[in-house]
Amino acid sequence: MTPTSTTRDTGGSSNPEFVNARVRSRRAALFDDEDYRKLVRMGPGGIARFMEESEYETEINALASRHDGVDLIEYALNRNLAKHFDDLLRWSEGELHEQIVRYLRFYDAWNVKTAIRGVYSGSSPEEIRDDLIQAGELDETVLDRIVEADSIEAIVEALEGTLFEEPLVAAYDQFENEEVLIPLENAVDRAFYSELLAEVDDTRQQEGPLALYQEFLVAEIDFLNARNALRVARSGADIDPDDYVIEGGDLFSADELRTIGGDPDQLVEILRDSEYGDELSGALDQLREADSLIEFEHALDAALQEYTDHLSNVYPVSITAVMSYVLAKRLEVENIRAIARGKEVGLDQQQIEEELVIQ
Repeated sequence: MTPTSTTRDTGGSSNPEFVNARVRSRRAALFDDEDYRKLVRMGPGGIARFMEESEYETEINALASRHDGVDLIEYALNRNLAKHFDDLLRWSEGELHEQIVRYLRFYDAWNVKTAIRGVYSGSSPEEIRDDLIQAGELDETVLDRIVEADSIEAIVEALEGTLFEEPLVAAYDQFENEEVLIPLENAVDRAFYSELLAEVDDTRQQEGPLALYQEFLVAEIDFLNARNALRVARSGADIDPDDYVIEGGDLFSADELRTIGGDPDQLVEILRDSEYGDELSGALDQLREADSLIEFEHALDAALQEYTDHLSNVYPVSITAVMSYVLAKRLEVENIRAIARGKEVGLDQQQIEEELVIQ
């Protein structure tokens, strides 16, 4: 599935009421904390059977004759995610449709970073392909080229003509000098958000659906900048904040991040004193208590989900209700994948639970 393959008259008015009614139904079907508690006690076969009794039934049944175990779970998750996002595109009209199309380029960025990480870690093309999620605009030919690439330089060359080409070319020398992926991953994220923000009205709106959409994008950039600041600090790489800060957020400038120096306590205090603070008090307490980078990142994911849910309640006929669902569906897929992979490598229940993002 790619957004460009969905035929839709986008010249008319938006239909958020209709789409959001559908989204509320889909949101209610997502796995909850009790479902995750059940899954962490199961092996891959049990997880697949549990999924078969849920809204993943169609995908599990369609794939079970060719795959089993963790492979079956992975393929079913990716196919189901693409189906749900394709439904969003089929349902939506006008500007709402265009906004969803643009936002689902997130999965183009996801796939590019997946290929880069795979080549860097020595994964096979088959292993890389298994982790791709075909919910963006990059076509099969481009995806095949980046999956089959035998070097990161070849991936960059395969992306010629895409929005990722120029930023990756600019970041490649730094990657070679530092021998860490942070410059390349940041280049991909910056390309995605720069393109996304460029297609939104440059003037910040004060109220209405567009204002809420802009607020969502600003919040996502703020949280990503906080994540990147800590990743860079923990990596020990000598990377200037100018090289990874994503423009468009409200909270963090390059100068501020230099001052913070990757201190999670300072990051938490900045978030607590910000416009996000009132809605995120519980999540921010979790951020402060996080003992590791992965816990900090999971807490950021939960905090962003909570803030987006808040926005969708403030203006329920805006795109923020759709974005809230997109984030929640993404987290569900990542949680189920983390449980299945944890079981495959022999992690105990507590270790697996530490990999989950639960609000």
